[in-house]
Amino acid sequence: MKRNILIHPDPRLKKVCAPVDDLSDELRTLADDMLETMYDAPGIGLAAPQIGVLERLIVLDCVKEEGATPRPLVMFNPEIISASDETSAYEEGCLSIPDQFAEVTRPAEVEVAWMDQSGNAQRETFDGLWATCVQHEIDHLNGKLFIDYLKPLKRQMITRKMVKLKRELARA
Repeated sequence: MKRNILIHPDPRLKKVCAPVDDLSDELRTLADDMLETMYDAPGIGLAAPQIGVLERLIVLDCVKEEGATPRPLVMFNPEIISASDETSAYEEGCLSIPDQFAEVTRPAEVEVAWMDQSGNAQRETFDGLWATCVQHEIDHLNGKLFIDYLKPLKRQMITRKMVKLKRELARA
């Protein structure tokens, strides 16, 4: 089931999310709903707070090549274990901040530990777009948006555009 994506500014997007203690069928269904919502948007990542659920759950799939096999990942309680000193800059966007993009510099490689939908511990090293995406989504779980990395003026400009967009959507 597709869910509605919250648009910045929304106080829920600035909250630190609670860890998932127990994997319920409800949470597994939520993860499936999040994947459906992300693919439909279309996006490459989505965090639970973006649909108003303040729990530590993210989904991502950075396979973008035409005809390539999708690789949906569901991560409960994802945690960055280590990050490279080397950095990379990507132009990031966010489903909660539609049509706004800005370059953000992050570690080029990260090792992430998480629990999968079956409750198994997983650990993997990500680089390239995957590294950027997983860091961006984990930031959401800590109440941080990609615009928080920008200079105040640029951040305020984007926030004003989002306030205007929300007003327009409310009238529609």
